[in-house]
Amino acid sequence: MSTDFKPTNVLIIGGTGTIGSYITSSLLLASASSPAPYSTLTLFTRPGWDSDPSSSKAKLITHWQSQGLKVLTGSVASLSQPELTHIFQAGNFDTIISCLGRATLQHQPKLIDAAEDSQSGVQWFLPSEYGTDVEHNEDSHKEPTHVGKLALRKHIAEKVRRLKVTYVVTGPYFDMWLYTTPGGYGYERAGGFVPGEKKAYIIVGDDAERAVKVEVEGTNGEGEEKGWWAKEIGFCTMWDVGKFVTATLRHPAASFGKALKVQSFVVTPIQVLKEFENQTGGAKFDVTYTTVEEIKKLEEVLWDKNSNNPQPKPQATPVTLRRIWATGGTLYPKNDNDVLEVKQADLDTLEDGVRRYLAGGYKAETFGVKA
Repeated sequence: MSTDFKPTNVLIIGGTGTIGSYITSSLLLASASSPAPYSTLTLFTRPGWDSDPSSSKAKLITHWQSQGLKVLTGSVASLSQPELTHIFQAGNFDTIISCLGRATLQHQPKLIDAAEDSQSGVQWFLPSEYGTDVEHNEDSHKEPTHVGKLALRKHIAEKVRRLKVTYVVTGPYFDMWLYTTPGGYGYERAGGFVPGEKKAYIIVGDDAERAVKVEVEGTNGEGEEKGWWAKEIGFCTMWDVGKFVTATLRHPAASFGKALKVQSFVVTPIQVLKEFENQTGGAKFDVTYTTVEEIKKLEEVLWDKNSNNPQPKPQATPVTLRRIWATGGTLYPKNDNDVLEVKQADLDTLEDGVRRYLAGGYKAETFGVKA
């Protein structure tokens, strides 16, 4: 592929999902700019999306069509690799963006293989890697939450020779991190905010690097007061994930073969707490601090680690991810925002993120669809 490659016909898969909707919306908004990051954008979605015009999905896709989106139907799960290759070829797609959710990531190797086939015509593939960095440090491979994405990276390293691949690694979505883990049984201790009840839950540890000290009752086991620290976390808002993917399309040569680490802002949970207090009238929140070691014990229960036939609970993944984020798993000496020429002034701020949460959060986002 020449170094002056620019994406022309882009296919987005999973573009109506939780993060996919933000990416699709951002790409469509960018199509009005000059120069546009692509010529045509096509959504690959399951058949029957328009069977009920009153459904939220039908309304969303129809709205996007008014902005220039094309729609192609099919089932990633049921199509074979040769069939997918034919679809890519027939559509003349040169770039594919995957936004598959965690529950459907098992289909990504098939998509990669279909795109790698020289007959497909596809030149560039962005896998669904938005979120936690699965190769952050030497212990990342031990995390049960990373198994699927690490398997995909291994597959790509072993099988891909022609196709260009770029991972857009965003860290946790700030909009979702703000919510506590549902389900009761103390799962909320893994972090989050409940502004209606003026409550906050924050993970703390004994690592003082890039952290702020907090006052927590407890000792080090020898009767001495122990210092507890809340570390910085690098976040992306969900709208900024879309901005970063759009920026990646504008910088293909700088992005090929890389895992780009991008961030909206880096803050401690204490800063988030103070912003909530500022935006909700100034009253102090009731804060529950939970140590990293306590979270690890909770993980053992959730992953059912002591069983001969483990049956992990649904909360296992979010609780483990929150522990990873709270212990430095999102921090770098420098992120890659500059590689994509994304200016801080064009990104969301902590204030923006909290304000949006208080207004209803990501669950209330309409993407411009009128009621």
